[in-house]
Amino acid sequence: MIKNLRCGDKIYNYNKSIIVKFVGRRAVLSTGVINGGYSENLTAIFNNDAKSSPGMGCILKAPTYKEHMEILSKELGLDPEYTSGLGTAADMENVSIIEEKYEELSVTALVTGGIETNGGRVGDPASYVERNGKTEPVKNGTINIIVSIDGNLPPRTLTRALITITEAKTAAIQELLEGSKYSSGIATGSGTDGVIVYSNLENENIYNDAGKHSKLGELLGRAVKKAVKEALAKQSNLTPETQKSVFRRGRRYGINLENIWSSYVEKNPEKFEKKLEWIEVLEKLEKEEEIVSLTSLYIHLLDQLEWKLLSKKIVKQHCSQIKKMIMESLGLNIEKIEEEDNLIESYKDIFVKYMEEKWV
Repeated sequence: MIKNLRCGDKIYNYNKSIIVKFVGRRAVLSTGVINGGYSENLTAIFNNDAKSSPGMGCILKAPTYKEHMEILSKELGLDPEYTSGLGTAADMENVSIIEEKYEELSVTALVTGGIETNGGRVGDPASYVERNGKTEPVKNGTINIIVSIDGNLPPRTLTRALITITEAKTAAIQELLEGSKYSSGIATGSGTDGVIVYSNLENENIYNDAGKHSKLGELLGRAVKKAVKEALAKQSNLTPETQKSVFRRGRRYGINLENIWSSYVEKNPEKFEKKLEWIEVLEKLEKEEEIVSLTSLYIHLLDQLEWKLLSKKIVKQHCSQIKKMIMESLGLNIEKIEEEDNLIESYKDIFVKYMEEKWV
């Protein structure tokens, strides 16, 4: 057993699963494939690492995912008729458990997460189409959130809590500036995220609001944001420090070492066999905070152009100014700047010029 929750429920880590066993009546709202939706008769919930082995996908124990989860429930010593569960590719050892309290009210978030392969922004191009219940297998990477609320919430409030939890997850990812793997946008989650939130029907304190203005909403937001960030750090080393990188900030716009190398070697074919040495130089340069800061401003202007918050004329003008500032900080000759209509190619040209002028 990992710990007891304030409401008395017990958390276990068994057979690559985090399991919460209830000691009383609970109101549960779940996105799980078994007993999903709203229920008041469940006795347990779980989150399972579905990988067959590290780095591998899930091997189903039955023809359908629903049947697979039912079999898994039995293997965990749970009755599938009274259980709901989530699946993920994250390791259960990397779970984050965060509790937030205010007087008699407490919220506990249990989160596993990884968005390194299928993190996306809502509205991105889809990965599959569903017809008659049949879909393609999902990719690895999921943020699964279980939230225990030691308070009595009517169904409508529990549903509102789900919205607040989702907003908190998205806010955590936005604050890390992690990009979508399917577009140039900032990710809002993965394509396979799941949530189970539940409240204590035996608690005498009834809460009618879980929105941002309420103390319950505040606790939900704080607990989930902290837990999501901690889980992503444990699972994927996605942290504020690792995000302090020119190429991690820019990769959603195709600003990465491989693309810059392609532009460089096209102009300097005689350096073809020096790729590894070339990368070594830029990997040191990409962490310089002044360059990261200016790059972040440049990319945010690209975002605002994409979101139609600024005109192409203004964005191009200010990106040009930022480009000069970056080149000056690198000691490059700004008199040789060539104006390009393609702002991404214009940015990549900074590092092409740097390696041409500074690297021998």
